Amino acid sequence: MDKSYDRPLTITTLVLVAIGWIMVYSSSAITADLTYQDGFKFLKRQLLFSFVGLVAMMAAMRIPYRWWQKCAYPLLGASLVLLVVVLIPGLGVSHQVGVARRWLAIPWFTMQPSEVGKLTLAIFISYSLTKKGVKMKEFTFGFLPVVLISGIMVLLVVLEPDMGTAVFLGTLTMVLLFLGGTRLSHLLLLPVVALPPFYALVHHFNYGYYRLLIFLNPWEDIQGRGFQIIQSFVALGAGGFWGVGLGDGRQKLFFLPAAHTDFVLAIVGEELGFLGILGIILFFALFVWRAILIAVRTEDAFGSYLAMGIGCMIGLQVLINMGVVVGLLPTKGLTLPFVSYGGTSLITNLAAVGILLNISTEVRRR
Repeated sequence: MDKSYDRPLTITTLVLVAIGWIMVYSSSAITADLTYQDGFKFLKRQLLFSFVGLVAMMAAMRIPYRWWQKCAYPLLGASLVLLVVVLIPGLGVSHQVGVARRWLAIPWFTMQPSEVGKLTLAIFISYSLTKKGVKMKEFTFGFLPVVLISGIMVLLVVLEPDMGTAVFLGTLTMVLLFLGGTRLSHLLLLPVVALPPFYALVHHFNYGYYRLLIFLNPWEDIQGRGFQIIQSFVALGAGGFWGVGLGDGRQKLFFLPAAHTDFVLAIVGEELGFLGILGIILFFALFVWRAILIAVRTEDAFGSYLAMGIGCMIGLQVLINMGVVVGLLPTKGLTLPFVSYGGTSLITNLAAVGILLNISTEVRRR
């Protein structure tokens, strides 16, 4: 047994976090200075989130990963309770921005329960795949219970409303069930069954409906709903191959909304060019590759499934965020892991890396 932590994975994660510091400051400094009279506001908060996240990562590195198997149901239950609490304005802890009610306001921090839900869902599905084994091929005993529990979490997220995260959770469930050996015929039922209620919900929440329309033709409403993605195109086009130079981008000057959060990759493309984006893609590719290696080399079934679940959780979010920034997917509000500004996302992802690193200590050499 190799008892050392996976060094390439550790270095890759720390490099991505450091890139996040640079790009959060570059994309937010001027806006923060004009709005809050403190150009370092978002950087200081990102550094604080990183410190908490790195502490969580180091703690998770030292917790035997099988402990998460024992806590799968309590963690899932806690996540579902938080997702319910965030929908109840009368409790006084739910924080609303626009039409969305996705955050819990606690002292010194605003928490987004759906971010924690991503990790707890990966843990729960990994536990279910381990416990049921080949019986996952059975519809009633294996497939249906996992899908129902995942569906409850997806529904609670939809009610916030947060269509992007809901789609992400559904996709993550399908990918992990596929990797766990679920029958393809069962998996193909999910889109068929989910499409009618999803269509109804998209029409009920008008913002989701208009996002789909704008995705098909953003130039139809250049100054309105299509403004954000068009400004992302402008940033990427201005950057070209080499970029305009770190800190010299213009789209962050109140042109591109969410420049330091969901669309930070567009600022990377503008300031560091195609080469900068390619570098970030390579780091994420290395991250996912190491997660797959850990999953393949781990003899314990739960450890293998959980490593793959964490790798998929990060990898899918990267693909979706990049797809949104370049206009291949509708705007979904998902951050770029480790790089975008955001507390709950960064802390949860770093804790997940800690779990992955603990699993890596029990891989077998090949």
